Amino acid sequence: MALLKSFARNISTAASIQTLTNDTKQDSDAISRITINEYLDTLERMMLIENQHAWNTSIRLSAELRKTPKRHFADPSMAVSILGLDKEALLNDPNYLGFLFESLVVHDLRVYAQDCAAQVYHYRDSKNDEIEPLIQNRAENWAAFEIKLGSNAFDVAAENLIKITITKNISKKPQSLNIITGTGLTYIRHDGVNVISISSLGI
Repeated sequence: MALLKSFARNISTAASIQTLTNDTKQDSDAISRITINEYLDTLERMMLIENQHAWNTSIRLSAELRKTPKRHFADPSMAVSILGLDKEALLNDPNYLGFLFESLVVHDLRVYAQDCAAQVYHYRDSKNDEIEPLIQNRAENWAAFEIKLGSNAFDVAAENLIKITITKNISKKPQSLNIITGTGLTYIRHDGVNVISISSLGI
């Protein structure tokens, strides 16, 4: 349970084994890294947790790529239940709510991607440039995404997507650049970036 609580607190982050090990001390005596690894392997085989692996297939650059996977439950609502949170608690912590929403989006993208023989990855380098998430198929065609709850963050998100695809040495250009949000309309911005309401995914 200590590991599950730590996993829930670190949902949608690239929490290392050491981070999870240290974090479990909030709820129990110290758990060894070996035991943490064994528990994570068991939880993954039980299909309770999923790793969003790092992407580096089509990019060549001098910056060091981050390899640690991002942590997700198979169902993001498990994190809410494990931590005993209610509506008020989530509304009082918009930062954590954002991580939960990201995990929900990754879950939905994974479902649609698997139907197209594609995978959902994340990208971050040592300069803290990131694309999270992105989808790539076997032909190495890919699409980049930003996940934002509020429309006030759309401009920055679009600028980030465009900047990375221009400045990084990527062998294939993305098929599309996209911002996924919780509410509102689905439309194409003047800069060509798609704004997609999560309710429109799969339509």
